[in-house]
Amino acid sequence: MLLDNTALRLLLSTLLLSLGVLQGCKPNNNDDTLANQLADKASEVSSPVSFNVPVHYSTLDNGLKVVISPDTTSPVAVVGVYYHIGFRIEPKDRTGFAHLFEHMMFQGSENLGKMEFISLVQNNGGVLNGSTRFDYTNYFEIVPAHKLETMLWAEADRMRGLAITQENLTNQQGVVKNEVKVNVLNQPYGGFPWLDMPQYAFNNWYNSHNFYGDLADLDAATLEDVNDFFKQYYAPNNAVVVVVGDVDIDHTLTLIKNYFADIPSAPMAAKPDLTELRQEQEKRFNKFDKLAPKPAFALAYKMPPRNTPEYFAMGIIDQLLVQGSDSLMHQELVKNKQITGDVGGGINYLLGNMFNYDGPMLWMSSFTHDEQHSQQAIISAVDGVIAQLSEMPIPQESIDRALVKLRSALFDEVDSFYGFGKLDLLASFALFDNNPARINELEAQFKAVTPELIKSTVKEYLRATNRTILTVTPGEEPVAGTNKQGE
Repeated sequence: MLLDNTALRLLLSTLLLSLGVLQGCKPNNNDDTLANQLADKASEVSSPVSFNVPVHYSTLDNGLKVVISPDTTSPVAVVGVYYHIGFRIEPKDRTGFAHLFEHMMFQGSENLGKMEFISLVQNNGGVLNGSTRFDYTNYFEIVPAHKLETMLWAEADRMRGLAITQENLTNQQGVVKNEVKVNVLNQPYGGFPWLDMPQYAFNNWYNSHNFYGDLADLDAATLEDVNDFFKQYYAPNNAVVVVVGDVDIDHTLTLIKNYFADIPSAPMAAKPDLTELRQEQEKRFNKFDKLAPKPAFALAYKMPPRNTPEYFAMGIIDQLLVQGSDSLMHQELVKNKQITGDVGGGINYLLGNMFNYDGPMLWMSSFTHDEQHSQQAIISAVDGVIAQLSEMPIPQESIDRALVKLRSALFDEVDSFYGFGKLDLLASFALFDNNPARINELEAQFKAVTPELIKSTVKEYLRATNRTILTVTPGEEPVAGTNKQGE
């Protein structure tokens, strides 16, 4: 999911932090204090500033979706190309292939040699990166606004035709395998819980396979596989181009047409069935981690379908339960019972936010703890917190405070990373909903959530029988075999 380049790794770390705002991943507690202060003042604000992002949306004749959002705050342009292919729907027996192909996209195209795309951006004063997520693979550049045309030309050049050679494939297979070893296999808690939990919580292969890729599957990828993958998924009718920043709409649209309009579309294969059946029994698993210094605990609940009233209710519930030091989980597990020093969690936890996915999803929470705290004691504490939402009246002021925090997070996201946060939302809503203007509807949809809807959503989706618990035990596994235990 990262390019093998130190500078780009640091860049994506910054990006993930900015994306994490919607999950409450704040660099310090000042944001929590500010959110609480804003909540106290919420009733005094009679006419809040309208949340309104400019959106120009069109589709070219070859099926390419185009979103342009002008912002003259600074002389910067952010260009993003999102392809509707992520690790969730990669071919069977080719785990990690979507991520492998992300790396291939930097190995050269018709007019740019190996790694020259990166040099082009950096030599023009810009930064760039790409990532592979559940339902998309994205590439973006942040450049001075007057370099917009150069970036559009470069992105079109690699969409038009990639340099697919055996040398490039062999090289990148090695890079990705090393990345798996460095980022997962040789790290304490490597992949916990973002990579591990879907494999335990979901049943459908597409939702539950090893997204980073089994090393044997990565080795088995052939040049024919890469060519077929490119033709199938990297066509303009499976993509969206988004431009955010100090740009003119008409001029930008003309540039996009000039460089992308003649790239031929491709027949689209039917999307795999991602259906997950209703979970009727709690699942518990343990994995051993010889590098972990202390035990860890994670729980996950299957989410309501995207864009339903219950989905927006879960956005509020997420704020109430785990986001910030005022959250119920933090108050109970950190302050009251001192089980852990911090609680993390969220929707699409550690891989994005609650908006940029398209399929079954989990709400997760995780933390490390000292050995004296038993699993049952932790589960009892968690159940006690959830019972506060399912069995007791939910004060309207608590919901209002959650709404203020959500609204603040949305504003932060739209402004984050020179506009990349805004671009990511626009691209997701264009790809998944064919409606990037949804960005301006979110606030109203959250405000429509009632205490009664929160309570019914908790009872259905945060029930124990919809839960998967994954623990980490430090040390070597005592008996050889799989780490999946106790189905």
